[in-house]
Amino acid sequence: MNKILSCLLVLVFLALCFLLAVMPAVAQKQNSVPSNAEEIEEVAREVLANELMRYLDDKIDCLSLGELKEIASYYPRYPRRITDSAGRLVTIYKPQERIVVLNPDAVEAIRALGANDRIVCVTETIKETPAFFPVLSGKPSVGMWYSPDIEQILVLEPDAVFAYAEWQSPEKLEDELPPAITLIRLDLYKPETLRDEMRTLGYLLDEEENASEYIKWHDGYVDEIEDKVSEIPEDERLKVFLDKSGEESTKVRKTYTQQSGGISTLCERAGGINIAAEADLEGTYPEVDLGWILEHNPEVIVGLSNSGGYETDDESGIEEEYERLIELSEFDNITAVEDEHVYLMDSSVPFATGYPIGLAYMAKWFYPEEFEDLDPQAIHQEYIDKFCGIDFDVTKHGVFVYPAMEGS
Repeated sequence: MNKILSCLLVLVFLALCFLLAVMPAVAQKQNSVPSNAEEIEEVAREVLANELMRYLDDKIDCLSLGELKEIASYYPRYPRRITDSAGRLVTIYKPQERIVVLNPDAVEAIRALGANDRIVCVTETIKETPAFFPVLSGKPSVGMWYSPDIEQILVLEPDAVFAYAEWQSPEKLEDELPPAITLIRLDLYKPETLRDEMRTLGYLLDEEENASEYIKWHDGYVDEIEDKVSEIPEDERLKVFLDKSGEESTKVRKTYTQQSGGISTLCERAGGINIAAEADLEGTYPEVDLGWILEHNPEVIVGLSNSGGYETDDESGIEEEYERLIELSEFDNITAVEDEHVYLMDSSVPFATGYPIGLAYMAKWFYPEEFEDLDPQAIHQEYIDKFCGIDFDVTKHGVFVYPAMEGS
């Protein structure tokens, strides 16, 4: 069949799908995510129209006639197009049934949307966490998330590969993966961006309803906490030092600035004043000496630990970190230590889709009277039951904060 007949066949085949001759395609707004069937179809129509025009213009990198026929068969639900966390325009032409996930936080998010059965391969990080990922930890591994085995990925022939926005570099992923495998860069761990990324993920995976359920849960607790915090006058908010507690130095401590996001963002949302951010320290994890901390005299200290989590019931590791912290020279003169307002939180708590749990703990630590009815542990269990699909009782297993909150 010559080129003209091929074009006519494509036009006839696609005409019923997007009515190109009588209905103009509606351009997708930058960074927007369709929220209903009509908007999903509008995007699909636009993408199909563009791909058809590229074919008719005989572009070198256009889709083939066979590919156009295949993707049209998924209309009006597909194609779908998003701008990912790296600012890349990403298009998928059909349901994503086979997924390789290099980003461990994306694994948790995909599971929260009820789509974990599509994951065909994970990283060693997931393999090493069988208590939290009892099913997915049994999947094949492509190595470490920061150094994946590209050949193994190619053997699996996935529809898509999920990675962080910045890690790995394009030279190690985009340049190594064939066009048939879509690379999607979503962070899915930062409190600042996670809500929007979950809506994007739900759209990509055709799990909009589950994404809405998660966002409803998320907003219920985050909005409640932020509403109460908004009633606390700025001059009555507590000064907080955020400690990178894995450090064992007795002379300097690493802390978190606004640039680091994450734990600093939770501190602010919970009504705390991050003294490192207030002092406008440079860098993501700047070092400060003990004298600097004493000079700023925080009323609360919150440390981020890696000694707890879902995989252990032994709190001796996080307890040792806590004791090292409060026994630092000069710390006995700090208000937070004197008032016993020093807390450690395992890094499994304040990030990824479960981050409202960490926010709840911080709000309760900072303002126990205002948040008397807030129960972080109950929120944690609710998250496990609703979005993790595992048999795990946080009142009996895991180490998430230290000292344990009363009732925890």
